[in-house]
Amino acid sequence: MDNAVLVAQREDQIASEEHEIALFTPASDAHDPEFSIVVPALNEEITIGKFVDWCKEGIARAGVAAEVLIVDSSTDRTAEIALAHGARVLKVPRRGLGRAYIDAIAHARGRFIIMGDADCTYDFRRLDDFVERFRAGYEFIMGSRFAGSIEEGAMPALHRYFGTPLTTMILNFVYRTDYSDIQCGMRGLTKDAWQRLRLTAQGWEYAPEMIVKARQIGLRTVEVPIHFFKDQEGRLSHLKRAGWITPWRAGWQTLKIILTYGAERVIQPISLFLSILGLAGLVALSSGPVRVFGVTLTLLTMLLASTFLIIGLVLAGISILSICINDRTGDDIGRWSKTFQFTRSMTISLLLFAAGFGICAAFAAKFIASDFVFGDDAAWIGHLSVIGLTMIIISILMAGFTILLQALVDRMRVLDNQ
Repeated sequence: MDNAVLVAQREDQIASEEHEIALFTPASDAHDPEFSIVVPALNEEITIGKFVDWCKEGIARAGVAAEVLIVDSSTDRTAEIALAHGARVLKVPRRGLGRAYIDAIAHARGRFIIMGDADCTYDFRRLDDFVERFRAGYEFIMGSRFAGSIEEGAMPALHRYFGTPLTTMILNFVYRTDYSDIQCGMRGLTKDAWQRLRLTAQGWEYAPEMIVKARQIGLRTVEVPIHFFKDQEGRLSHLKRAGWITPWRAGWQTLKIILTYGAERVIQPISLFLSILGLAGLVALSSGPVRVFGVTLTLLTMLLASTFLIIGLVLAGISILSICINDRTGDDIGRWSKTFQFTRSMTISLLLFAAGFGICAAFAAKFIASDFVFGDDAAWIGHLSVIGLTMIIISILMAGFTILLQALVDRMRVLDNQ
């Protein structure tokens, strides 16, 4: 299909989506708000009125100029009730929780954003901690239910004692952070930081993506305690509506986000360990069997060492590509593209291949000349052939990695220029 046609179709799609978004303002609309409480809602007519009242109470108690923006994709009276209680309502198509926040960016007027749920499980009557941290210069503020309080029956045992602690521990380990509750939905960030994060997640996985990207771009971050309540009488939570499998999907999605944006943090130490272990084994066994602590290490051990080295180098390549894909400044891309400059890297690859091929050819010639039989005194020849085969494999891997890296660099330059 012609590129011009594709562009035209995309522009029509964007225009259509924007046409589906409508903003409604209450009679008592806030004037020039400093804070925006931005909360998605889906069929929350039971709680939305009380929730907006809680927000108004919290705003008054904190003594700030603020607006309440409900991002609504409901089929019930949620929007009508929210508007009647003094909230702005942004009507959007039902496309996911993360997409609701993306749609809301252009419509939030405050310099500081506070997010959460419209089900009255987070206490929006107490916004003081968020306001104080924003005033102190923090750009990203995470609420923590574990540092605050959790009402009896508010959180299922599976979430409270397994799912949330486990995913929090994994994220903290990978990114060297110290959060206590990465699944908490009540959080705040400056509008500038919100725009710089460039969130892409369309669903609830926006939550871990926000935390990971805040770490990547170095936002000044702090955690504050919050109060978490059980569902209001008569309300069925979205979790229960979605079914029992939802928490397990959520766990895998969180793990996906953690690894997608920080694979190198997990891979690098494994890569380094395997590469050093494999190289040491190849060098030690290159001239023949070696006896260590009464055990004779032979050709099979050398093949294992070769495997370790190859896996280690493959993981190193994946790690570097991950770093470049997630680079927000261009510094890492520039450094690695210079390190693996095309001409130099391909020349090294060809030399490695030629050397490895020469060693293997010499081994083959010797093997044929000896009627396909080697005595124990010629075991070193077989060991040397493993070195040759390893060099050939590494040369191919290096050439392929160099081509992929240069293609990635060129692609990202095109995207930056668009």
